[in-house]
Parts: sequence; structure tokens; C-alpha cells
Amino acid sequence: MKVALVTGAAKGIGRASALALARDGFSVAVHYRASQADAENTVATIRAFGGAAEAFQADLADPAQIDALVKAVEQKLGTIHTLVSNAGILKGNLIAFTKFEEWRDVMTANLDAAFLLTKAVSRPMARQKAGRIIYISSDAGLLGDLMRAAYSASKAGLLGLAKTAAREFAASRVTVNAVAPGIIATDMTADIPETRRVKQLAAIPMARFGTPEEVAGVVRFLASDDADWITGQTLCVDGGLCMRD
Repeated sequence: MKVALVTGAAKGIGRASALALARDGFSVAVHYRASQADAENTVATIRAFGGAAEAFQADLADPAQIDALVKAVEQKLGTIHTLVSNAGILKGNLIAFTKFEEWRDVMTANLDAAFLLTKAVSRPMARQKAGRIIYISSDAGLLGDLMRAAYSASKAGLLGLAKTAAREFAASRVTVNAVAPGIIATDMTADIPETRRVKQLAAIPMARFGTPEEVAGVVRFLASDDADWITGQTLCVDGGLCMRD
């Protein structure tokens, strides 16, 4: 049974991705930082339909805990075949008023953690000549987002990381791709002011927000054998918000 580690899998896109991979036969490591009850609920839901899952706690701002997390998953479930680097945070402010500490917090959670997780899982993947690394980026990394410089920069950084990692790991048959969701109906977007919500909907050609399950469907595909020849790519899941020629 292949093993998948999904970070930030207690809620939202992470939870939906964990459920989707479990339905495809993966044994899923459900990572959480503080939302233990939600993570245990994700595990229970997977087990209820006959899937295999275990919950693992770690603060991804701490490099030592990242290494410990990967080792714990390997000891409990086996070598990781698929990493879904999903955990992240969002802080909003104008650039002029963003404190450097706030910038670093976002970079640490969204970009540094993905880099360190990649380092931790890539060697075992290379040894087994098989693996999938999937970063959950954002349309903000492609378009920029008002009052979210740190978030946009961190998500753009994932796209560059994906391309370099894809080139480095290609000979080992490890693929690396990014998924760039648009505006998804999750806890992170639940408090958007109504005036901004109306403007956002108007900018989306399909005129609605996405669901975590729609993003998870792309994650599920990239983790599958059908995506064996896809690497270094960014797949937008955004209702047409970020159309490119």
C-alpha cells in the first residue's frame, strides 16, 4: 500500500485531499499542528469507509519537528510515496505596514516548510525510484493579491521550488508539481467581507468559489499513475480566474 503524507489535513483542502487519496488506496498520514480533534475526525472518516490513516502532530515552523514527522510516518506506515505540502497560513496587511516578523511567519509556514519536507522525503523516494511531491500553491502566487504580499510571495516561491525540484528528481522518477487554487470555500476564506466577496465573484468567469473537493481531485490525479509523465507543472483550479495564453 502506498503511503501519502498530507500536511494540514485536519480541515479544508488538506482534509479533502487526504480523503481522496485514501479512497484511491493510499495509507494516509494526516498531519496537524493544533487541530487534533479535526485531524482525528479526518482519520475516523477514512477508516469508516475502509481506508487506512493515522494522525501525526508537528509544528512545521520547527525544522527538527519536520524531520521527526517524516521519520514517525516512515516508522508507522512505511516509506512515503506522495507528499502533499498543503499546510499554510495567511496574514493580510499593506506592505508598508507589514512587520518583518509577520513576513517571516508566513514564509516559514508556507515556503520554508515545503522546502524542508521536500529534503526529508526526496532521498527515500529516489531510492525507491518512485514518488510524487505536490505543493498547494495559490493563484495569489501568479497574480499577486492586495494586502497579502507575504502570502503571494510564499506561494510564488512554491512554483519556483517545484520547477527546480522537478528537474533534480526527474532521473529518479519522482515528479513534482504545484496546484494553484483560486478562491476556495474554506475556513480561511469564510471571513471575507461581503463587498470584497462580490468583487471576487465578479472576477471569476465561472462566477462561484471552488470547493476543497475540486482541488483534491487534481491532487488525486497528480498522485496517480496517470500523471507519471507530468512534472514541473502548475495546475490552476480557479474557475478561470487565472487564464494564461
